[in-house]
Amino acid sequence: MTAPEDFATTGRLWLRKALTEAELAPYDTIANRNHGPGARVDLGSDFGIDAQLTRAITALFPDFRAVRAVVFNKTEANNWGVPWHQDRLIPVAARHEVDGFHNWSQKTGIWHCEPPLAFLNQMLFVRLHLDPTDADSGPMEIALGSHHAGLITSAACDATAASHQTELCTAQRGDLLILHMLTLHRSRPAIQPSARRTLRIDFAKAALPTPLEWAA
Repeated sequence: MTAPEDFATTGRLWLRKALTEAELAPYDTIANRNHGPGARVDLGSDFGIDAQLTRAITALFPDFRAVRAVVFNKTEANNWGVPWHQDRLIPVAARHEVDGFHNWSQKTGIWHCEPPLAFLNQMLFVRLHLDPTDADSGPMEIALGSHHAGLITSAACDATAASHQTELCTAQRGDLLILHMLTLHRSRPAIQPSARRTLRIDFAKAALPTPLEWAA
């Protein structure tokens, strides 16, 4: 495990072998029925199984709660890559004009918007690795400490990442990676495609201002 006190500096915290084989089994079921670069998981019906995972997160980050889950299932048939970027859009139940919430769009019928910087600074995204991931299997790469740069334009992402130490997120099955929401990251296609299943869970500390609500 990386030191929790390093999180403020790096925006990254590893919890190695955080879940046992028995605890991972339900997540395998979810991942195996969702394929591609980001299949949404229902937090209600599917996520009644998340007790051990959420306990691991909230023990370190009290008052945070899971607000979204997505499966990434990289295979030979689904072998994608994405450039350096920040994830700044959140899914909401319906569109409401609230001060500071902007950049509205719809994806697969769900409204998304970008919240204010102060809200994003109270969010995490957590990755549960369901398969071993090495340098050849298309791991995520992160720019350590890049969350301190605040909101980064798409045009500035490459230069900002180049000014930071980067880390390939190689992992073993059961490893948890906790990241500040604004950490720059990218993913390259796998050199040797194989199963690389990852479950991503977003956590938020602040409540959405009414009448906004998280998408179910």
